[in-house]
Amino acid sequence: MSLEEKLDKIRSPKLQNQRETAIVLSAVEDTLKEQHHDQTPTGYLAALLALLSQANVPYKGVKNNDLASSVVYLLDLVIRHVPAALLRSKFSQILTCIAPSLTGEDATAPLLRSSIGSLESLLVAQDGAAWTLPQTEISPRRAVAGLLALASDQRPKVRKRAQDAITHILQHPPPTPSLDHPVADMCAETAMRTLSDALVASGASKRKSKDAMQERSQPGLIHALHLVKAISSASGGWPSRKIEPLCEVLMGVSRSNNEYLTMAAFEVFEVMFQGMADQFSSSKLPRLMEALSELKPSQNDSQLLPPWIAVISRGYDVSAQIDPEGTFHKLPELFGKVSEFLSSASHEIRVSASECLISFLVNCVPDSVIAEPSIIDEKTLGKVARSTQDLLNVRFQAAWMEVFNVEAALFEALRWRAIPLARSILTTIGELRASDSFNGKKEADMVIGKAIQSMGPEAVLGMLPLNLVRSQKGQPGRAWLLPLLRDNVINTNLAHFRSEFVPLSETMYQRVIDHGESEKTMEVKIFETIVHQTWALFPGYANLPLDLVQAFDQEFAELLSNLLYSQPELRPDICRGLQTLVESSQELLAVDAEEHEILMRSRVTKSSAQSNLDHLASFSGNLLAVLFNVYTQTLPQFRGYILQCINAYLSITKEKELLETFVRVTEMLENALVETATQPQSTKQHSKESSSNQMPPTTHTLMDLVITLSIYLPLATFAQLFTLTSRILPLTDDPQLQKKAYKLLPRLATSDNGALALGNRNRDLQSLFLSSAATASPPARRDRLLSLATAVDHLASSDLHFIPSILSEAVIATKEVNEKARSAAFDLLVLMGRKMEAGGTIEQSRIPHMDSAAPTVEASLEEFFTMVSAGLVGETPHMVSASITALTRILYEFHRKLPHNVVEDLVSTLSLFLTSNNREIVRSCLGFTKVIVVSLPTEVVLPRLEALVPGLLGWSKEHKSRFRAKVKHIVERMIRRFGIQEVERWCPEDGKKLVQNIRKTKERKKRKRSEAAEEGLVDDEERKISRKGRFESEYEEAIYDSDDDEESDVASNDDDRAPKAKMNTQKAATTGRGTYITELPDDEPLDLLSASALSHISTSKPVQFKTRSKTKAKVDLDGKLVFGNANGKRNADDDADQMAVDPEEEPGDGTLEGGINAYVEAIRGRDAVQRGRGGRLKFSNKRNRGGDEMEVDEVEAVENRTQKNTRGSFVKARGHESNGSTRRSMTDRGGRDGARNSLVKKRFDPKTQRKGLGVQKVKGGRVEKTSASRR
Repeated sequence: MSLEEKLDKIRSPKLQNQRETAIVLSAVEDTLKEQHHDQTPTGYLAALLALLSQANVPYKGVKNNDLASSVVYLLDLVIRHVPAALLRSKFSQILTCIAPSLTGEDATAPLLRSSIGSLESLLVAQDGAAWTLPQTEISPRRAVAGLLALASDQRPKVRKRAQDAITHILQHPPPTPSLDHPVADMCAETAMRTLSDALVASGASKRKSKDAMQERSQPGLIHALHLVKAISSASGGWPSRKIEPLCEVLMGVSRSNNEYLTMAAFEVFEVMFQGMADQFSSSKLPRLMEALSELKPSQNDSQLLPPWIAVISRGYDVSAQIDPEGTFHKLPELFGKVSEFLSSASHEIRVSASECLISFLVNCVPDSVIAEPSIIDEKTLGKVARSTQDLLNVRFQAAWMEVFNVEAALFEALRWRAIPLARSILTTIGELRASDSFNGKKEADMVIGKAIQSMGPEAVLGMLPLNLVRSQKGQPGRAWLLPLLRDNVINTNLAHFRSEFVPLSETMYQRVIDHGESEKTMEVKIFETIVHQTWALFPGYANLPLDLVQAFDQEFAELLSNLLYSQPELRPDICRGLQTLVESSQELLAVDAEEHEILMRSRVTKSSAQSNLDHLASFSGNLLAVLFNVYTQTLPQFRGYILQCINAYLSITKEKELLETFVRVTEMLENALVETATQPQSTKQHSKESSSNQMPPTTHTLMDLVITLSIYLPLATFAQLFTLTSRILPLTDDPQLQKKAYKLLPRLATSDNGALALGNRNRDLQSLFLSSAATASPPARRDRLLSLATAVDHLASSDLHFIPSILSEAVIATKEVNEKARSAAFDLLVLMGRKMEAGGTIEQSRIPHMDSAAPTVEASLEEFFTMVSAGLVGETPHMVSASITALTRILYEFHRKLPHNVVEDLVSTLSLFLTSNNREIVRSCLGFTKVIVVSLPTEVVLPRLEALVPGLLGWSKEHKSRFRAKVKHIVERMIRRFGIQEVERWCPEDGKKLVQNIRKTKERKKRKRSEAAEEGLVDDEERKISRKGRFESEYEEAIYDSDDDEESDVASNDDDRAPKAKMNTQKAATTGRGTYITELPDDEPLDLLSASALSHISTSKPVQFKTRSKTKAKVDLDGKLVFGNANGKRNADDDADQMAVDPEEEPGDGTLEGGINAYVEAIRGRDAVQRGRGGRLKFSNKRNRGGDEMEVDEVEAVENRTQKNTRGSFVKARGHESNGSTRRSMTDRGGRDGARNSLVKKRFDPKTQRKGLGVQKVKGGRVEKTSASRR
């Protein structure tokens, strides 16, 4: 950004704190104009320095802090553009003016930051002669000393700005023959002194105080490390003469238990190594590595040894970048030194040593050594391999898990060179893996897998044979190698698969056949498993084979074809292998890399990959014929892999063979269509009702093949393709075939020829789509919309009349039940809008049902919105709702590109639909309201709140509360954006309770969060978890997302149909636990005076159960209750009804008191078992009149009962409140046999009931509470 652009931003300030700076700039410019000076950087500098001298007092400090801050801020901007010669000549004068701002005791942080920036630019401009002046004079060295003092300031922004300035100064040294800046030694000495003093002070404070928090917070030491890091990050790096003492101090810091200090020390080493990675500073690296080697800690120092190993590892990584060959030849010696630490008793030391060895193998073995090794290189590799082999000795047995990681890294580093060098390692690990007592099988499998990738399966099986066919004594079978080979075989010889595994598969399969049709034994199942595991290796062998041209011949192709026909269970692996043969070579050809890099990675050149594809193309015709036949014989749910394999071979097939294949398939499809058309309706209906285990119609299969072929066909065949499509689309009796035909156009658009054909034949497609609109079946709706989007995308600017022709279909589709169809409709609307935005002409006379004299209009976004808005006057609510939904989507997409008046008119028009009586329209209008609240500018929405807020709150009180949660959420979004005062201003009186509830809920949540944060119960990182990926599009996020986790509370609080549990915030005095009140459904308050109130109070959180709906009691013609079914038997429902007890009368109601009462009743109650004379059990024959009860909802059933019970039993009727209504419980016991008899008639008088205060009868016998009872 130029100086003028920076000053322009200051001239028009947007913040309050920038206005003072703008005033100062205006005064400076006015002064320059009055004195007839140009507004150049030099002129600005002179004026600002004069003004700064008025704000500062030399050698005393700042006189006017506000003025000085503004002037120095401008000076920081200007001085960077002043010529360096002028800054060198006026150094003393400028430094004298700036010094009070740097040294003043009352200097603020903004003033200091700007002063540091000005001083930085001044020092960078100085030459070598200026840097030779002593620090006692007014010189650059004296200014740097001031910066070093500020680099340890307690204010973080000041400290960071000073450290950045020091780094920038050291990165721009004056032209001198030295590597380091003239002032680098002084900076290093000061930083070292500061670090040493801080380290001593930290040790003293640690001895005095053993507070853990004080030990963790050591700001002085961390600030000193940051200063050292800033100096080390300069281009010249840390001065060479100061490297040894710095390393010693940093290793001392690394010994600390404070992980922050250890991390800061490592960051310094990392910065030092990064600074030495270039050739300019690389001469310092040997001295640094020598100093680190001399600081080697004790063998068993578990605190200091791991960091030292990590620093050594990083140092040799940088050394390998500077001198690859020299570092590689040091590997044997380095391996010997570091591997000794693997015998340590400390787990941390062993892990650090293994990671260091892995780093050596990954970073210090150059590719040239693997590609073309010299004799010395081979000897070095051999030494490294022998050192790694020695790690498998018993001496390092405790570290074998770490050693296995080193062995795996060795195989990865040596690649194919590991065949002669690491054979003994693989043999040893294979023997360990075969031992039943070995516990590290997982780690051993990992090493063997790396060996398979590097050495190849042929070399691995040569040392670890499978021994599955002819196993000999003393040679165990290694079937466990087959899964390892499956996961790791790649880039090897395909001929080995033919010679090793094809015979193995044939032998095992023959044993399965020899078993016959009898029941399979475990041995036969093992043979089948081996056959499957053998062919599961084929995709790995097919991944970029080294000998494809020689190994893949006619005999092998015939073998694969026969297996595809005869063994369906092997088809997935064979098809995946055939597909990999093609795609692996294609991927190699698409790689943009140097030839030697490709050769090192895969040992196959691009020319070899092209030869492989040409060779496979010679077999593609026959293979495609086989795959087509197999595809027709496979059920639809298992065809996916076959189609992918067909697609791969179509991509390499020659054009002549493609045309022949296409002609054969289309002829078969046309014949199948004719046969299907001549079939009777009963046969078609039977085929539709066929199960999923039956083959689909031939037309479906052939259409799949045509779609797959389409993108590889030449332009000459597209006429036949479109003719075939136009023949299928009108077919209404086969929706699935119609759906497949619609899939053809999006598939064509993915190829160059297909896109060209779609553009050339677009008008024919338009006619086809318009004529087939009436015959489109619901299953094909989504694919039709995708096809329409393809046609719209390829529309010419003169054919935009097609958009209004299909617009109504796209609008209606936004209300589809299928989510994918709705998404396709939204995408189509957006695509239409972009097409209209691009411009063109709309010939309205060509639109169906339009007058031929209709004028031609220009395409624009405004015109598109006008078209969609026409649906607002639709005859059906469904059309109006769909139009509102469509407008919502396109307004969200294009609101920034629409004129302000269009947006205002649209918002005002659609806001009127909030007053509609149709819920479908209102539901769409609520979505529109949320979009405008979330996305539109404030100046558009604020004037509409007067109409929006009352309209929204009116639907929050709708009697079934369908929109209550949605309305509440929209009001919340309004409050977040516009403030609660603005929303309350337009809120009607009966709706202010909702706004107040939102405010209180938000305040309560905020208060709880702050309390939890103070107590340390909430992690700040957990609150910052990204919400990304929850929605498929930004539009869905705007519609459905809530920017606050209070949304969950809103949803739960607004669901009136679910029982709610509220927690009492006061803790119990005795137990310290919370008390919960389980409220009744339908917001019925709990009657705390009721005897059943205790059953709704619990010290544990209640579990919500589904409430069982009440059923009417069964009565006969005389009004008597009927129990059981018509045949006199009772069912489960009857028993369940009898278990509905009165919580007042029965113990065991689920509470603690009820449980105690149930136990007492069981041991001491009237029906309890008693013991008589001699300890014999004694049972009571007396009947409990308060026993089994049944709930009855209708009082009329009671009023029709008879007066007396001839057996002397009676009815005890009671009314009690449950779930907001009063149920009546009746008891019937009678006779010696307990048979149910007729019940006596007894009317309920609410006035006589103890619980019935304030209850009244209503129609139907139900009882409602009055306001008195609620209180």
